Amino acid sequence: MILRSRLVWSPGQPPIEDGAVRVDLDRIVWIGSFHGIESGSGETVYDLGERILLPGLVNAHCHLDYTEMAGRAYPPAAFPDWIKALLVLKAHWTYTEYARSWLCGATMLLNSGVTTVADIEAVPELLPDVWSSTPLRVWSFLEMTGIRSQRSPGEILREATDRIEALPKGRGSAGLSPHAPYSTTPELLRLAAVAGAEHSLRLTTHVSESREEFQMFTRGTGPLFDWLKSQRDMSDCGGGSPVQHLQRQGLLRENLLAVHVNYLAPGDAGLLAANRVSVAHCPRSHAYFRHDAFPLRELRESGVNICLGTDSLVSVLSERGDIPQLSLFADMQACALAHLDLPLEEIVEMATRNGAAALGQSGVLGELSPGAKADLIAIPYAGGPEGVGEAVVHHQGTVAASMIDGDWALEPGGV
Repeated sequence: MILRSRLVWSPGQPPIEDGAVRVDLDRIVWIGSFHGIESGSGETVYDLGERILLPGLVNAHCHLDYTEMAGRAYPPAAFPDWIKALLVLKAHWTYTEYARSWLCGATMLLNSGVTTVADIEAVPELLPDVWSSTPLRVWSFLEMTGIRSQRSPGEILREATDRIEALPKGRGSAGLSPHAPYSTTPELLRLAAVAGAEHSLRLTTHVSESREEFQMFTRGTGPLFDWLKSQRDMSDCGGGSPVQHLQRQGLLRENLLAVHVNYLAPGDAGLLAANRVSVAHCPRSHAYFRHDAFPLRELRESGVNICLGTDSLVSVLSERGDIPQLSLFADMQACALAHLDLPLEEIVEMATRNGAAALGQSGVLGELSPGAKADLIAIPYAGGPEGVGEAVVHHQGTVAASMIDGDWALEPGGV
């Protein structure tokens, strides 16, 4: 098929006015001016009209399981208070509630332009059924903790890798998510790093998310330290930052997506860059917890690949009493508001190409180029190429069309 649109734009490239994209099966095979292409025999032409056609968004961090917990926890005075509130919420939920919540979140993401999501899966029993219930391209990272259960790290890892091996091959993919330095043991982190390398698995972990976590590892003090000292061996605390802790366990590798990274010690950004670790920033969640300013400039200047995620709706503030929605557009807007000097085009790159790179999918996802997957979205637009960044970042509501793997996930109306 051929898709024609007022503007065709792949972030990092100039917009193409009156542009077109040729799709063959699940791949893009050509991109350029509509007047420079002739339709072949049996080839359908879709004229999307006054719209921007761009790559599907890549949500680099989400918790679909928790979608319907939105509005049930309030911004805490201290980070451990929020963790305790979440644990109470989870303790009362059934499998059915988690499944419904997951599917509700997937629908929100699809409607708001996401075509790929890196999701932390706390209820692995949902897989693979939920994969087949959405057209989304899903990376499910199986969450591993072990502090409260007191299970051996080897047993926890074997269970996760066995589950991954049993999952069917298809659009869905799976990886490992040792939850965070404070909620896992050093041994589990080491084992996860080895398993990721041996089995070619992507890994993700929350790291240096809060002041309390940073204080726990750098000083061996603080509210998180005090809460956990009766639950875990704290001998790994007081010897450096959370990022440095991951380095000691061998986790800082190219296959790691580090989530949040809100607090840095001197040298941390360089460590992440040297080991080609990507960072997922979640702007609305960052604002919810009232963290210090995100160290965007330090990470960028060190050469770290920064992408965007929505996080869960448990840590997103409602506006005017409305239930918040999972929307990477909303997080792009929050990022733009917090970093007024950041070019809008770069924010869109963080939500597309950079997220794809974090998943090892450069040239495959998050861009419009020959050979890339045909994952595309369209939004209304009647302006010129100079306003494309602003139009994308500040888009509101459902996208006008969405295609995943060359199939319409949301059919274009009025075509």
